[in-house]
Amino acid sequence: MAIIASTFGTGLSYAGHLPLRRFTAGEVGRKQQRMVVVRAEGGGGGINPEIRKNEEKVVDSVVVTELSKNITPYCRCWRSGTFPLCDGSHVKHNKANGDNVGPLLLKKQ
Repeated sequence: MAIIASTFGTGLSYAGHLPLRRFTAGEVGRKQQRMVVVRAEGGGGGINPEIRKNEEKVVDSVVVTELSKNITPYCRCWRSGTFPLCDGSHVKHNKANGDNVGPLLLKKQ
């Protein structure tokens, strides 16, 4: 089992058996961005195998009192380029796979 450790204050990082890496002066203190790619895979290509299959698209709404926007759509198809926010990628996925997955909508009360 590899142990991942990081010492951002000193500019050093360690991951498993990899050698230590010193960050350049420009990298130290700069906010680093990380990207994680998540792919949903299942048999038959659909994300939603059984929930409310009689509906054209499954979309749920939740009313929340403290939101900055009136509506915030969250992705449930795992294909959004702006994940966790929905970018409409489910439309292409639904057509290609005969699925009916849609976003979760958070609505401001």
